[in-house]
Amino acid sequence: MEKIEDKTIKQQRRAALVVVLLTSFTTSLIGSALNLSIPSIGAEFEVTADTVGWMVTGFLLCIAAFSVPFGRWADITCRKTVLITGTIIFICSCVGAVLAVSFAMLLIFRIIQAVGSAMVLASNMPILISAYPSQMRGKALGLGLASVYVGLSVGPVIGGILNHQFGWRSIFVSAGSLMAVTLIVAITRLQREESEGKGKIRMDFAGSILFIFFIALFMLGLSQIEKGVLPVIVTIIGLVIGFYFVYYETKKTDPVLDVHLFKSNIGYTLSNIAALLNFAATFAIGYLTSIYLQVALGFDSQTAGFIMIAQPLVMAILTPKIGKLSDRYSPFKLSSLGMGFCALGTLFFVFVRTDTSIVYIVAALVTTGLGFAFFSSPNTNAILSCVDKKDYGVANSVVATMRTVGQSLSMVIVTIIVTFMLPGMQLAQTDPASLVRVINTAFMVFAAMCIIGIIISLKRKKE
Repeated sequence: MEKIEDKTIKQQRRAALVVVLLTSFTTSLIGSALNLSIPSIGAEFEVTADTVGWMVTGFLLCIAAFSVPFGRWADITCRKTVLITGTIIFICSCVGAVLAVSFAMLLIFRIIQAVGSAMVLASNMPILISAYPSQMRGKALGLGLASVYVGLSVGPVIGGILNHQFGWRSIFVSAGSLMAVTLIVAITRLQREESEGKGKIRMDFAGSILFIFFIALFMLGLSQIEKGVLPVIVTIIGLVIGFYFVYYETKKTDPVLDVHLFKSNIGYTLSNIAALLNFAATFAIGYLTSIYLQVALGFDSQTAGFIMIAQPLVMAILTPKIGKLSDRYSPFKLSSLGMGFCALGTLFFVFVRTDTSIVYIVAALVTTGLGFAFFSSPNTNAILSCVDKKDYGVANSVVATMRTVGQSLSMVIVTIIVTFMLPGMQLAQTDPASLVRVINTAFMVFAAMCIIGIIISLKRKKE
């Protein structure tokens, strides 16, 4: 009997792992792959690059806004149901994108895809870590996050090939096909896990709506902050709604987000702040490095892409191993070490010049990749160790929100620096010397943020 139970448990863990690996890989793949299709999409529908950019901005904005409400919904109902629903929405949006006859239609289906992705990302990691005992949680997280980095690594390569050979619609066909395989595995193999609070805890719809408007307006305003007064007003309105959201949630018996946890658990709070700082300080690395390699060093886009694979490749290889280490050693200490490597990597970029050796650039990318590997799964493990199993969904969704908001802040910082140092110019169209000054300045800010992150990480008392 025990052997049969052990076999069943292993099968459940294997099914959960397959589902998470496929969903994490696909959602990261389609984003990085589509970036290379922006010129093709713009040419076909006769819209500007800035307009096509809304496919990226809108996608990130929706994931950030909907992740926490969907995470809470998954926690109080059934995570399998939420994941399957999100997967179906994702597949349908891919079909719609393939059939799009206008950019507006394509953008609508891309936003729908973001909603489905938010449901998937709010439930997939909680399903995985719930299938594993607490002493194996770091290993599970490491494997899940490694699939994200593999998707980011191969996305530009696969996207470039598909876009060149078959057109941008083939990217949606590929992503939808992978998700169809995931759907079959999820329906037939994944264990149904009912929440202990199902039927007892009500969904906080008012709080969810407040959170969605708070994040959506705040991120929308930030993303356009250089374009005048209106985006600043939108950002302020978002913050006001955010303050009211926090006040409202303190009065709720079953809040969509337990804000009291941030006050009562210092490890949870500081780990989330560390995540926000980490993504804000590092997300723009890929963007700035890509432009630097092409403008300053003269590489073509394909060669630049292969050079930049160094960072996510290190992350994909090491993240599972570091995740496993966080089951044996303090995830708080490991993630602090990771923040230290990120600080060192960003400092490398402070000293780049117009003729810096490619070996130096690769070393900087490898160092930041090492920092990500040490930071990501241990920090997520640290956050989840601060909450009960029943709250894994919303806790994981808060991490996703911190990641997305951090990514937006990273690009906002670059935009502000470019606006002040190169008024009226596009970064990719400037001369190498001016570009290097912008990069040096940006990475001074990013390095300072990493150092603040180290200080915050080290203040966490839990061992």
